[in-house]
Amino acid sequence: MSGRRVPIRHSLVTRLLVTSVLIAIAAIAATAWLATRTATRAISQEQGRSLAENTSVYDLLVDYAAGHPDWSGVRPVLERRAAELDRRITLTTEDRTVIVDTMPGPSLRTARPAAVVDPLNLDLGLTGGTDRIDRRAVGPFRLTPADRVELRERAEKQLACLRQSGFDARIEEQPNGRPEVVLATPGLGVAAGACGPDPLATATRSEAKTLRSLGRLAARCLDLDEKRHQLEVLPDFSAYVVAVVDGERSQRPIPQEALGTEVRTTGPARLDGCVEKSRRTLLQPYVAPAVLLFITAPDSGTDQTTFTLSGENTARVVAVTGAVLVATIVVTVLVGRRLVRPLRVLTEAVDGQRPAPVTAPDEIGRLARALNDSIQRRDRAEAQRRAMVSDVAHELRTPLTNIRSWLEAAQDDLAPTDAQLLGLLHEEAVLLQHIIDDLADLAAADAGTLRIHPEPTYVGDVLTQVVESHRGTAQAAGVELSTRIDDDPVLPVDAVRLRQIVGNLVSNAIRHTPPGGSVTVAARDTTITVRDTGVGIAPENLPKIFERFWRADGSRNRATGGSGLGLAITQHLVSAHGGTLTVQSVLGEGSVFTVRLPAEVASSPG
Repeated sequence: MSGRRVPIRHSLVTRLLVTSVLIAIAAIAATAWLATRTATRAISQEQGRSLAENTSVYDLLVDYAAGHPDWSGVRPVLERRAAELDRRITLTTEDRTVIVDTMPGPSLRTARPAAVVDPLNLDLGLTGGTDRIDRRAVGPFRLTPADRVELRERAEKQLACLRQSGFDARIEEQPNGRPEVVLATPGLGVAAGACGPDPLATATRSEAKTLRSLGRLAARCLDLDEKRHQLEVLPDFSAYVVAVVDGERSQRPIPQEALGTEVRTTGPARLDGCVEKSRRTLLQPYVAPAVLLFITAPDSGTDQTTFTLSGENTARVVAVTGAVLVATIVVTVLVGRRLVRPLRVLTEAVDGQRPAPVTAPDEIGRLARALNDSIQRRDRAEAQRRAMVSDVAHELRTPLTNIRSWLEAAQDDLAPTDAQLLGLLHEEAVLLQHIIDDLADLAAADAGTLRIHPEPTYVGDVLTQVVESHRGTAQAAGVELSTRIDDDPVLPVDAVRLRQIVGNLVSNAIRHTPPGGSVTVAARDTTITVRDTGVGIAPENLPKIFERFWRADGSRNRATGGSGLGLAITQHLVSAHGGTLTVQSVLGEGSVFTVRLPAEVASSPG
């Protein structure tokens, strides 16, 4: 079949492309100006309004949950907000049990919630912040009136100092009642130095008690030994590890490099995570439990953004769409009939098992030539199919022969019927199953999807098993079979696949070694070799030995020459490990097959 490309002007793709482009241009030109001005503005406005509504309702509920231990009093709040937005607002538990529903409507059992309301695990997509715990959830961290007065005095002194130093600052009160001095101008470091240590960094007496409880919880989360180390938590919930000496805790943080191995892995991320987790534990009794929030239309029960078109615009859209649809149908039918006609001719030719006429220089013409070539290859494919049946028999012969040899030896009392024999028979049966799978692996290797499962394996054990399983075959052929293993290497390989690789090479070596010869299996570092003193391979045949179905001597039958499939399977299995398989041979002296495997796990193909 000719490999020339079809000229662009005759290409079927070109014709289809031109047709599609013309239809697309007509459709786009007819509908774009209608959809752009009406839909875009309506959708953007509705989406913006919907997002703003969802955010406002979410913030309202988080505020309520942060200050109440349950949802029993939330109904009046929700009903007022639902009336303002003309929306149905529903709160349910995580198992969809309704807590509050501002108006009746369709079931929300399968609906998607607008958000999960949990002041201890905020939805950052709605809040836009970085803190998972809402600042309004204060619980046991709320200051007493006395503490507020004391901290307010400290804050006013610091504010006065900053203003005398030329800094513009103000006092802001946090949700727990603690004041905070906020600079309105740059120069925080200079300001801190001008007025000395921050007087608000020290916890009050009531705060210290709660912060110690928080520190103990976080220390247990970090698995700290409380007799040696404790966790100091500051009012802003930053924390550091301190040492405990003679039962007294130090006031200075321990440097990271000075920590023991049991706490050295306590990095900032884990430390902050444990403090946050412990805060949730302390705050849990003071906040309402997490609920699902649904904000839907009053009648439809859906939260999807919607917009409406006027009657005139709707009629114009329908008219233009109908015209484009009719034009598309007409053009498609006309073009399709011209394209389908030669395909019908090809179908009739294939059904009649006769050559297809080549009538056009396009893709259909190339298809006709390909069908004609396939007829010529049909007989060859049939011959390969018959060869495949023989190849299957060849691949199954080795393990079946080993099983038969051991069983006959046991019957003749030449081998004891013990656990070792049963183990060998079981191994051969397992290998037999894997060989059957390997026939499918050839196709998987061609498709790039052959997979292996490497793990650290003692190569010497695998080679010993292979040699022992083939010793009976070698003795029957008059061939000496031995191993030589240096340093017992350990490689990341699939043990079953490696056993099959070496087994194929050993079986091949025994078959091509005359009586009185020898086969040696050796391993060193990442290299495995199978050396024989057999007939060798002619130099002109070396490049062909890994081709499937190939035999050096075409006159050799299945009993003497093998199927030519074993080495092809072996090469694919070695490649799947990320290794290489090479051969050196001298005609009349023997051959050496060398398998080189990577020292680290290679990526499995596919």
